[in-house]
This record gives sequence, structure tokens and C-alpha cells, in this order.
Amino acid sequence: MIGRLNHVAIAVPDLEAATAMYRDTLGAIVSEEQALPEHGVTVVFVELPNTKVELLHPLGEASPIAKFLESNPAGGMHHICYEVSDIIAARDQLIEKGARVLGNGEPKIGAHGNPVLFLHPKDFTGTLMELEQV
Repeated sequence: MIGRLNHVAIAVPDLEAATAMYRDTLGAIVSEEQALPEHGVTVVFVELPNTKVELLHPLGEASPIAKFLESNPAGGMHHICYEVSDIIAARDQLIEKGARVLGNGEPKIGAHGNPVLFLHPKDFTGTLMELEQV
């Protein structure tokens, strides 16, 4: 069902500093900041030869990343994203097997303009998982 690793997401308390560290210290190519109000985050993508790193920063006080950073003030890994070819079929198969889809179960449009869903971390060894249809 799952395909390639699309990205690893890291919540950061200071998006400018994290972006500069990846760009200036590690020599990575980084995207411009992108605000995603529907998800409550601002993101920057770090382009790597085989995948991406997504830097997440809260967009507003109600952001799920703000809550994450309260518990993890220095930041840290937030989720891992896998590609799927059919997000509805993947969702239905996962629900049939007992996995919990977060939210209302309907895909939202993610940062790449593709449908995404999040899966409950308690069902996947403590890791929040995102599925992105590509």
C-alpha cells in the first residue's frame, strides 16, 4: 500500500533559524516559506536527493504544532509521510484493519497540492503518519 518516503517533518520553534541551519550550515536547497492556514502551520521544505525534510512552525495559537512545541520546546520529529497512489483506497483498507484516521477521515489538500490524511500515532508504534496521494 505505501510507496516512497515523501518527507520527514520536524517541528521547529524558530523557522528562520532552522531554515538557515539547513541552507547555510548543511548546504541544502530550501523552499520559500509557505503558510497553510487549513493545517495551522507554516512550512519550509528542504530538498534532498532521495526525499525532503519539512520544517513545521505554528501558524497561530490553535496550531497543533504549538501544542507539540509546548511539550518539546527545542522542537523535534513530528511525523513521517509516505506516498500512496489512491488515498481513499488506502484509507478504507487501513480503517478495515483497525487503524484510526485523524480528523473527519476526509483528505485535506497538503503543501504539495495533493490530498493528505494523518493516521493515529498509537496505531503505528508511536509515530504520527501522513499519507499523501501522488
